[in-house]
Amino acid sequence: MPQQSLPAPLRLHLPKRAVRRLQDAGIYCRTDVRLEHQHLAKRYVIHGTESGGAIRDIGRYVTFCGPEGEPIEQLHPVDSLGPNGAHAVVVAPVLIKVDMFRYGRTYQLLISRHEPSRGANGTQPTLKNAEIFRGTNGYLPLDLCGKDKHLAGTAMPDFFSRAGEKSGIPPQFHAVVTTAVLAASCMRCIHAHYLLAPAPPPPPPAFASHH
Repeated sequence: MPQQSLPAPLRLHLPKRAVRRLQDAGIYCRTDVRLEHQHLAKRYVIHGTESGGAIRDIGRYVTFCGPEGEPIEQLHPVDSLGPNGAHAVVVAPVLIKVDMFRYGRTYQLLISRHEPSRGANGTQPTLKNAEIFRGTNGYLPLDLCGKDKHLAGTAMPDFFSRAGEKSGIPPQFHAVVTTAVLAASCMRCIHAHYLLAPAPPPPPPAFASHH
C-alpha cells in the first residue's frame, strides 16, 4: 500500500461479500490516490488510476476529474492483462475522485477531493482528503447492461437520506457521475471513459534546407 493512501472514512463502505463478488468477477479498481513530488516542476501532485468495469449484475468504476467536474487529460493509458482493470493514469495538482459501485440497479457513490496540504515552515505537505458527496443505496430503474443500454451515459441514480429526502449530487459533477454510471455497466471494459486521451507529442522541428 502507498505510504499516503486514503483513510478508511474516505472509502466506499462495501460489505465483504460485495468485495469478494467483485474479485470473483475479475473487476479490479485502484481506489487509492498518492501524493507525489515532481522534481523538475518543484511541486507536489496527486496520482490516481482510472479503473474498473462490469459484468451483468455487478460493476465498479473509479474515475477522476478537475475541481469543477471538468474532464482532464490522462498521463498515459494502461494496458491490462484482462478487461475490467486499470485503464489510465492521471496526475494533477488537485484530483476529484468518483468511486461508483453497482449491484443490479442499486448504486453506492463517493465523490472526494484530494490535494497536497500546505506544509508549515517549508515542511513537506501531506495528502489532504475531503468528502464532497456520499450516496448510499441509490436506485436507477434502468437495465443499462440490457434493454436500456442506449440510455447509458444520460442517467444517474437517485440518492436519499434516511429521512427520505433526496440528496442532490452537486451540479458540476453530474457529467462525471453519469459517465461513472455508464462505466459501472460497461461489461468487459477495456478503455477509460472520462479521462481525456493524452495530447499527441509535438512534431519534430523542421530543418531548414541550405542551398
